[in-house]
Amino acid sequence: MQTYAIGIDIGATNTDIGLVRSDGQVLSHVILSSQSYDQAAPYMTDIANGIRKLMSDNNIESITGIGIGAPNGNYQTGCIEENTANLRIKTQIPLGQMLSEQFNVPVKLDNDANAAALGELVYGGAKGMKHFIMLTLGTGVGSGIVIDGRLLHGAHGAAGEIGHAIVEPNGRACSCGRKGCIETYASARGICQTYIEEAALAGKPLSDEERANLTCKFVGEGANQGDEIAIRTYQRTAYWVGLALANAAAFSEPEAIFLMGGPTRAGEALMAPLRQYFDQHLLFLYKDKINVQLSKLNGNDAAILGAAALSTL
Repeated sequence: MQTYAIGIDIGATNTDIGLVRSDGQVLSHVILSSQSYDQAAPYMTDIANGIRKLMSDNNIESITGIGIGAPNGNYQTGCIEENTANLRIKTQIPLGQMLSEQFNVPVKLDNDANAAALGELVYGGAKGMKHFIMLTLGTGVGSGIVIDGRLLHGAHGAAGEIGHAIVEPNGRACSCGRKGCIETYASARGICQTYIEEAALAGKPLSDEERANLTCKFVGEGANQGDEIAIRTYQRTAYWVGLALANAAAFSEPEAIFLMGGPTRAGEALMAPLRQYFDQHLLFLYKDKINVQLSKLNGNDAAILGAAALSTL
């Protein structure tokens, strides 16, 4: 018998609410504009109404739970904490408590990278695994770490910030206030910066207009079409990511490492050199024991599946 859960992916641009069947099928979505809200109360009300609409439109009388993947999400309190970057709402958003009261089901909230890890565990390539790492590349670089079948949260719920591991001391300035974090090199913005640097080194500096219009998607497509500057960009990116993951493997000994997010759409232009650098820096104890691969989740529904997976555990 199929059951149904709600997955909510809260992003800087949109809030995507999905109805997820227990076999991993996303039946339908309601999308809200995150930037349309500067107060918590109407935002939470519209999310609740969106859930009711999904249930009504699909003739679903009951759901088993609600999972929420959110930036600055605190799994201990069920709140999105105050002053969350990229959201206009700057107060704490007690979304978990409100939805639990209104729908009388378990509600679990966590940061988006942790949600992605659980999505891989429940619906993706990590089924049956007890030890793995999920690395998410996008606007930033996030990670979720599963050890002994449990998501690693740490003492205050902030464990697993591989994106803020330093790979270049005194390197690029990071939004966290430090320098040389992997996020400054492997995020979409970081990849574009590397492309600008490589173009200058090749004697083909980009104009101001070209810089303004440069996207990570353009760089990835260029790498797959033989653009030498783009290829070198992804090779440098792979070096930094491979180094960070080799260090991460030293403390968690995962069975596998999964990567997802926009920059990974470059495919083997990123993954082939990444595996090479990962193996080069990996401690000998783990050689040939850790599979580095792309996420097996459907890219369009990955965030929703990840959020919904929170409600199953």
